[in-house]
Parts: sequence; C-alpha cells; structure tokens
Amino acid sequence: MSAVVDVSQRDLQAIVIDATERDLRSVSTELKRVATEGPILIKNAAQLHGLIAGFKEGDVTIEGEGGDYLGVLNDGATIRVTGSANRYLADNMTRGIVIVEGDAGYGAGQYCYGGTLVVHGNAGDFTAVMNKGATIIVEGDVGDEVATYMLDGDLIIAGNAGRNLGNYLIRGCIYIAGTWESLGHNTLQEEMADDDVSKLRDYFDRYGVDANPAAFTKIVRLSEKPFYKTKETTQPAQVPLVVLQG
Repeated sequence: MSAVVDVSQRDLQAIVIDATERDLRSVSTELKRVATEGPILIKNAAQLHGLIAGFKEGDVTIEGEGGDYLGVLNDGATIRVTGSANRYLADNMTRGIVIVEGDAGYGAGQYCYGGTLVVHGNAGDFTAVMNKGATIIVEGDVGDEVATYMLDGDLIIAGNAGRNLGNYLIRGCIYIAGTWESLGHNTLQEEMADDDVSKLRDYFDRYGVDANPAAFTKIVRLSEKPFYKTKETTQPAQVPLVVLQG
C-alpha cells in the first residue's frame, strides 16, 4: 500500500502556506524565503501552475490537488502531493523526489534527467516521454505512448498500459506487471533476472508500492538504431548443379 502522508502531523510541525486566492509569484516568493527552515505544507494550490519550480532543496507537501508543471525542473527538493497532480508533473527533473498519492495527468515525468517520480494512482498518456535517466514508478495504469523515445532510466508500471508502450525505445528498461494494448517500435520482451527482481523489491519497499516484483515483464530495446529498418537477411540464389559427362 502507498506511504500516505499524515497531513495532520505535518500541520503541527510544518510551515503552512495558504495559497487561497493568491498568484504563483506571491506563493513562490514566500516558499523560497522559508524553503530551508523546515518542512512546508501548502494548502489550496490547485490553481497554481509551475509551483515549486527548480528547487534545489526543501521538503514540500501539497495538500490536495496540484496544478500543471508541478515540480518542473526539480533539482533536489522532495515534493509530496496528497491528492492528484495535473499535466506535466516533474517535467525536466534532474534530482530529487516527487511522490503523488493520487493520479497524474498527461505527460508526467517527461524529459527527466534524473530523480525519482512515484505516482500511487494512474498516470496519463505520454508519461515518461524522452526519460533520460529518472526512475518513474506508477502503481496504477498508464495511458498511450508511454516511454516514447525513452533514452535511459527505469519506468515501472504496476498496472496496465495503453497503445505503443515504449515506442522507439532507445535505452533504459520498462517493467510492467499488467497487460498492454500494444508495444511500440523497437521493443523486445526480456526475461527478468534476479537483479531486476531485487531492484524492484527495493523500490517498492522504499516507496510503499503494493506489487509483487516477481510478477513483472521486462521490456528493452530491440536494436541500437531504432530509427532504421532492420534489413532482412537474404539467402544467396541456389546455383543449379551441373553434372559433367566424361
């Protein structure tokens, strides 16, 4: 089961920012001022897009829903969302941790260079597009075109996937426990090794994911050159046998 954030306890020890009827600039200015002073709890922030952008440190919890581009360019902060997050969650993250107790919208974890993104619910289409090194864990289902052009890192899906999973996969690994509507170009199913199972078990224990690591399928790239068609092997024409008469 997911590691649910105890908001009541955080209220007692965290610096609380109420974003009701406030704009992004005013909330971000206050957030930067107190970022290093201890845990922060932000309330009523669903209308703010681009919140907690580019933070290098800090421990911030969003109570309830998060807007678009939450945690964009995250570079070391720990960000938690007790509800769901909208589009482009953790876009271009390089370091840090983003954990969402609910669902994530379109394009979660795209263009990430590193860090960890955990979605305990479902995630939308184009999750992990061009992932370049992050660990992205989705405890529920994902949509279509997930991990398209993925360049490195791990995508772990405990539920099901839509169409074109891993389309034009370049590097990295996709682990999925459920089924998929279709696999994308340049994908290959590979047998899970003991190291893969151990890696998934470590992630699940660390982030409170309710899944059996031994039940996953591993998907990797088929070719190092996904944008070129694989040439078919041609057999030489058979030469007719000529029998010489003496």
